[in-house]
Amino acid sequence: MITLSVLLLLLLGNYLVFVAARSSLSVFQGFREMERINQEGSFIANLDPESDMDMGAFGESDVQNVYDYLTDFFNYALFTDGFIVSLPNDHDMEVSFGYLNEEYYKLNQFEISLGEKLDFDYRFESDTEIPVLIGKGLSKTYPLGSTIRIDDPALQKPITLKVQGILKQNVYHSNFYALNSKQYYNFSVILPVNEEFINNSSIGLQLHGLFDIVLLQTSKDKVEELGGVIQDNLGLKFNFYTQQENYDYFNEYYFSSLRVIAMITTALLLIVTCLSVWSSLVSIRLMIKEFTINLFVGLSYSKLRKIFYGYYGILFFINLMVLFLVTACSRTGNWLRKDATFVTYGLFGLVGMDWFALLAVLLSDIIIGIIIVEIMLWRIKKVPISLGVLQ
Repeated sequence: MITLSVLLLLLLGNYLVFVAARSSLSVFQGFREMERINQEGSFIANLDPESDMDMGAFGESDVQNVYDYLTDFFNYALFTDGFIVSLPNDHDMEVSFGYLNEEYYKLNQFEISLGEKLDFDYRFESDTEIPVLIGKGLSKTYPLGSTIRIDDPALQKPITLKVQGILKQNVYHSNFYALNSKQYYNFSVILPVNEEFINNSSIGLQLHGLFDIVLLQTSKDKVEELGGVIQDNLGLKFNFYTQQENYDYFNEYYFSSLRVIAMITTALLLIVTCLSVWSSLVSIRLMIKEFTINLFVGLSYSKLRKIFYGYYGILFFINLMVLFLVTACSRTGNWLRKDATFVTYGLFGLVGMDWFALLAVLLSDIIIGIIIVEIMLWRIKKVPISLGVLQ
C-alpha cells in the first residue's frame, strides 16, 4: 500500500511538472511569435465582451464603409481562419481556410518546406488562379503546382487555387490573449487576400477580419476614431490594445496559476520524500535482525544505495510511461476525431513541447530520486547495528 501510495503521488507530481513545463514552452513560443506585433504604434482590435452582435442589424455597405476607412487612414494586418470546407484528402479531414493580407504575412510568414512564398499581386478575375499555401496533411492529395477548384466560403462562389507552397509540418498560430493556446495548420489552406479580394468577399470574412485586426504605425487617438466609425456603422464596440497590454492581461492569470501548480507540486514531492523515508525506516526497524544479518554477510551501504536507486528508477519509469501513453492517446485522439485544428505530426503525434515536458519530468525525477535515496541512507546509517541485535 505504501508503494502504491508513493507511485500515485509521484504520478500526480510528475503530471503537474509535465503540464507546467509544456505550458511554459508553449508560452515562450507564443512570445516569440508575437515579437513583431509587439511594437510601438501597433494596436490589436478586440470586440468588447458586452457588445451584442446582431448580423441582421447592418448590411454589406456598412461593413464596406469600415474597410474603406481602414484603407484610407490605416496600415493594417488582417488574418482570419476557421472557415471549414469539405475538401477531399487522403485522411478524410475537414479543411480550414485561412485568409491573410500582405501586411500580416510580413509580420508572420508561415514557414514552408517546399515551393515559394505567397504572391499578393494578382487580379481578381474569373479565370485567375489564386496562389495558396497548404498544410502537410494535404500535400499528397494536392502536390506542389496542382490546382484546386472549389466554392470559396469567403467569396461564396467557385474559384481556382494553385498550390504555390507546402507548409512545414506542425506550423501553428498562437492566440493573442492566451499565448499557450495554439492552432495547427497541417490541414489548412492559406489564401492571400488583397484589397480587391476583400471588397468582393462576403460579410462573414469582412466581419471576422475585423476581430483581432492589427493596426500598424498609428496612435491611440486614431484607433479610437476608428472605434467610433465601427460603432456608427455596425453598432459594435471595439477595444484596441497593444500586445504588451495583452501580455499583462495574460500574465495576470497565467503566472498566478503557475504559482499554484508549483506550490502543489512542491507539497506533493515533500510528502513523497517523507513517506518514502519513513516507510524505509519502519521496515528496517521491523526487520532489524534480518537487516543486521545481511550486513554481516556482505550487504554494504553502497549495495543498499543501488537497490534503492533501482527501486525508485522502476517507479519513475512506470510514471514516465504512463504520461507518455496519456499524451500519445490525446494526440492520436485528434486524428481519430478528425479534429484538424489540433492534428499534429510526430511519433504518435507528439510535438516538440511534449518531448520537452517529458524530459523535464525525467530530470525532476532524477533530482527527486537522488534526494530521497540519500536522505534514506543518511537516516538508515543512524540505526544502531551490533551483535546485540541478534542476541
